[in-house]
Amino acid sequence: MKLASLRKGGRDGTLILVSRDLSRAVAVPEIARTLQQALDAWAETEPRLRAVAERLEAGPLDGEFPFDAEACASPLPRAYQWADGSAYVNHVELVRKARGAEMPPSFWTDPLMYQGGSDSFLGPREPIRLATEEWGIDFEAEIAVITDDVPMGIAEAAALPHVKLLMLVNDVSLRSLVPGELAKGFGFFQSKPSSAFSPVAVTPDELGPAWREGKLHRPLRSWLNGELFGEPDAGTDMTFAFPRLIAHAARTRPLAAGTIIGSGTVSNRDPDGGPGRPVAEGGRGYSCIAEQRTVETIRHGAARTPFLRFGDRVRIEMPDAEGRSIFGAIDQVVERYRPPAG
Repeated sequence: MKLASLRKGGRDGTLILVSRDLSRAVAVPEIARTLQQALDAWAETEPRLRAVAERLEAGPLDGEFPFDAEACASPLPRAYQWADGSAYVNHVELVRKARGAEMPPSFWTDPLMYQGGSDSFLGPREPIRLATEEWGIDFEAEIAVITDDVPMGIAEAAALPHVKLLMLVNDVSLRSLVPGELAKGFGFFQSKPSSAFSPVAVTPDELGPAWREGKLHRPLRSWLNGELFGEPDAGTDMTFAFPRLIAHAARTRPLAAGTIIGSGTVSNRDPDGGPGRPVAEGGRGYSCIAEQRTVETIRHGAARTPFLRFGDRVRIEMPDAEGRSIFGAIDQVVERYRPPAG
């Protein structure tokens, strides 16, 4: 089952069901007006949504219309909670090395996680608007899950059934602001502006054998200005699977239905154990510019790839085994933000 939210209908959008091939859609106001409303009563709404989804797949359905990702907000246009982990410790190690920070051994056994802003997610085709290029604008291609209600103190072994939907993320980061914020010892805030999510969120059963043991085993592809930048496999080198991340987030608090948990930047090591090679050199590339810059510094003594500039376009997408888009594409242009006068 695939779900999306149209931008119309207020701040939380209008829930729609989308066909597997992402060509057709139908609204379901008689079941739930918004995705959050559906998640709040998932045990009741899920079977009713699934029945409509099956009819949509079977053929033309009254009220259906062509699916248009341009008309979509993120599946949850805003959420009660957005907590982003760093499940790919290879990425953490490389990015810390770039800013001259040692990585404690505990990072391999205890997940990192920060609580991001969740009141103003960007739509999958909405521009990334920021005031200056000097902030070091970067994209980060990730996987995220949406949970139902998760009890506090849940065991990792019991967490997987609480994953109700999956989607893709562009966790925009401002690299030049990160060191100063972290030096204060109080975490990210200004260096993490609004994130964007894929047009469609999907139930785990849609992923077939690619979804196993709490990991999504498919390549996550990123393009920068039309050129393939990275295609690491999201199931490879994932140190902490989603059940571990959920249990970590719920250690001291319950998680409300509609909580989004991110994987952190998807990152693969090279087969020889090294940090990974660019796509142009036959490697799987990277899911963010910072990682490529770190590898360039290691190999060449200095970073060569600039961070994002106004006018740059980023595209993030994941294919299924037949090459079809699973979630639709995040496709964003970086633009200058001009604050309101006065």
